[in-house]
Amino acid sequence: MSIEKHYIKSRPVCKVTFKLPQTAAGFAHKINIVGEFNNWDFNATPMRKLQNGAFSVTIDLDQGKEYQFLYLIDGKYWENDREADNYVRSPCGYSDNSIVVV
Repeated sequence: MSIEKHYIKSRPVCKVTFKLPQTAAGFAHKINIVGEFNNWDFNATPMRKLQNGAFSVTIDLDQGKEYQFLYLIDGKYWENDREADNYVRSPCGYSDNSIVVV
């Protein structure tokens, strides 16, 4: 798992690339990233499956904020990002949510 941040100098946006390696994705057919940046919409942000079995997506996020998120694997399983900037207890109380700070 990794999070790469590329800040845009001409505007207050950061291009954030989220990657879930094949070792974490397993035999997943689809993975969506779900979080505050897409109003927790399970289908809004699908990740692209790469040839090596990893999944990746790049999202433009406003700078100066932090966003909670999780990965949804095959619509059934939730996964945190082990390289997230921080974690916070989920309002649902079942687990933690990953946080990315931009």
